[in-house]
Amino acid sequence: MLTKRQNLMETIKGGNPDRFVNQYEFMNLIMEAPLGEMAGPGQTIKNGWGITFSWPADQLGGFPVHDEEHKVLKDITDWKNQVKAPAVATSDEAWAAAVAHANAVDRNEEFVTAFVAPGIFEMTHHLMSMEDALMALYEEPEDMHELIDYLVEYELTYAKELIARIHPDCIFHHDDWGSQRSSFVSPEMFEEFFLPAYKKIYGFYKANGVELIVHHSDSYGANLVPFMIDMGIDIWQGVMTTNNVPELIEKYGQQMTFMGAIDSGVVDFPGWTPEIVAEYTEKACKECGKLYFIPNLTQGLNFSSFPGVYEETTKVIDRLSKEMF
Repeated sequence: MLTKRQNLMETIKGGNPDRFVNQYEFMNLIMEAPLGEMAGPGQTIKNGWGITFSWPADQLGGFPVHDEEHKVLKDITDWKNQVKAPAVATSDEAWAAAVAHANAVDRNEEFVTAFVAPGIFEMTHHLMSMEDALMALYEEPEDMHELIDYLVEYELTYAKELIARIHPDCIFHHDDWGSQRSSFVSPEMFEEFFLPAYKKIYGFYKANGVELIVHHSDSYGANLVPFMIDMGIDIWQGVMTTNNVPELIEKYGQQMTFMGAIDSGVVDFPGWTPEIVAEYTEKACKECGKLYFIPNLTQGLNFSSFPGVYEETTKVIDRLSKEMF
């Protein structure tokens, strides 16, 4: 029987896996790394960038507050005065828990995986609102290029510390690039503003010993796949069925693996049942096949919003492995 790491590599390289890669099993996520403040259910916090996040207790997630009082960046043309990056944690104390966790991982079995969020596109609209960020791409492209470069340099500063401390084998990087039906920006605009940024970021990680880049975007993004490949993404996590996943695997599988195809919205809700989970998981596995595909809830971490859904999905994938391999 292959290790989780070996089975993952056989799957993404078009080899001979002996079972489905089961959701996040190959990633040992080092969540203790000092990434910055994040709101939990029922909380409102202000992070080091000055962005205020609110997560109402009755909602599935949080989002920045963008009224005039709380918006960090009110004028993109004045971003140099209004946006100030926080310091990256560099003390042994701040990194101690992450280092201890990373050192305890059997790297022959699992990938030591660093979690990085939010991404570059998300940071632009966290600072100034989605509407302002999208309009700024059209109205003030030079300032947006400069702001994106500033955000990239900050992430590279963090990446240097991250690599020096825990030596990750894998980066799990978030940046949602679309809705369920379309990308937020056109492919042409994505190529101009965000492809160069991510080629620099992901190129740096790869040049410094990171073997896998897993990018989360639980959205439509089929029109951006050539750019994902160009920037060095190995696995697109969160790929929804609105993308026609079997077609993407057929066309691009030898260049990138697709992780998802079990839309969280249709299985992860208060009235979920094992039968519903089984229906959609079986459909994903049978339609997408054994290579260049990892069955997974489109949720951006290894849990579900409602108790039991993630674990039930894991059970179904285990059963399908026994039946299909």
